[in-house]
Amino acid sequence: MTTAPGHVRPEVWGVLNVTPDSFSDGGRYLEPEAAVAQARRLVDDGADVIDVGGESTRPGAEPVTAIEETSRVVPVVRALAGAGIRVSIDTMNASTARAAVEAGASIVNDVSGGLEDDAMLALVAELGVGYVAMHWRGRSDRWDAVSDYADPLAEVRDELRSRRDAALAAGLAPERLWLDPGIGFAKRADANWALLRGLPALAELGHPLLVGASRKRFLGALLPEGAGVEERDLPTAVVSALCADAGVRAVRVHDVAATSRALDVWASWRGAGVGMGVGTDVGTDVGTGRGAA
Repeated sequence: MTTAPGHVRPEVWGVLNVTPDSFSDGGRYLEPEAAVAQARRLVDDGADVIDVGGESTRPGAEPVTAIEETSRVVPVVRALAGAGIRVSIDTMNASTARAAVEAGASIVNDVSGGLEDDAMLALVAELGVGYVAMHWRGRSDRWDAVSDYADPLAEVRDELRSRRDAALAAGLAPERLWLDPGIGFAKRADANWALLRGLPALAELGHPLLVGASRKRFLGALLPEGAGVEERDLPTAVVSALCADAGVRAVRVHDVAATSRALDVWASWRGAGVGMGVGTDVGTDVGTGRGAA
């Protein structure tokens, strides 16, 4: 059900870090049993998709091999997909993506937009799954050198357009492509806010947008000194509702319950009624409506 002309209730993608060192919950869900239990809680809280990642992308994180990453995520992906939960695999490695899709993932969420692994774009085209291309200027050890923007919105739009064109040239079906502005990745606070204000302009690239602002440092700057990471969930939920009004089709968050309630308020404000909005229907493997998980 659309909530207003041109608007639908965004999907909520729940973050599941199967890592020892993620900035928010590193180590908490490293064991498959703990990860699956957390995923079920996220679904109960309203998650439409569980985004499983086996490598931390926080500043200073040590890279892991594709073999290690695959060993972390595949048992979790297989268990979740077997339970009928829609799964996205958060990876920059084509070999991990293939293994996860074979285990049941239906979306590949690549924070490098295909720049880290030259085989990625052709692979996702071959597999016929959904693909998220994020704006990326390199791993976190390079961010200080690449985080200056004269015009953040124009530069990110142009660089995302380049990744879109590369994905389509590799054979990816247009209806399976998502774009992500890469909030917090090689971007200072002013650039993040400029991108959030400019989301409608990014949507003009012609593909649904995924936004992952959850618990990012620029939101922590709004809180009292010494506030914990989880205290960023309230501003995250507010950003999620504002993203909905900007036409964003999915938000990626840690605290699914808070964002789901914020989107219920937004949907009621827009006239859809609490819990009655649906996610995007772009691509049969990407969005099939809220509650499909």
